[in-house]
Amino acid sequence: MKKKHPSLKKNDKVIVLSGKDIGKIGSVLMVDSEKGRATVEKINIVKRHSKPGPNNAQGGIVEKEASIDISNLQLVCGRCAEPTRIGKKILDDGSKIRVCKKCGGALNE
Repeated sequence: MKKKHPSLKKNDKVIVLSGKDIGKIGSVLMVDSEKGRATVEKINIVKRHSKPGPNNAQGGIVEKEASIDISNLQLVCGRCAEPTRIGKKILDDGSKIRVCKKCGGALNE
């Protein structure tokens, strides 16, 4: 089965549609297209226990962002400031851009 290419990119502003952080807005830190998951800033915070080491002298409990499935995220348009689906458009010079399905404006590239 062929994997679908995710339409989200790094630094996109997204809203969480389901899960414990429903309704929260954050920016995408990383996208894993192989697994279909994304890491979003201040969303899906988990606690991890770490041993003392060169990076962390004291050790203890560390809070960090875990990845979330891309299907649970939706892009927020910068122009109309609403969650929207993403469309693709080919310009006259042959380049492709992403457009907002609600207002029709170009999304930040």
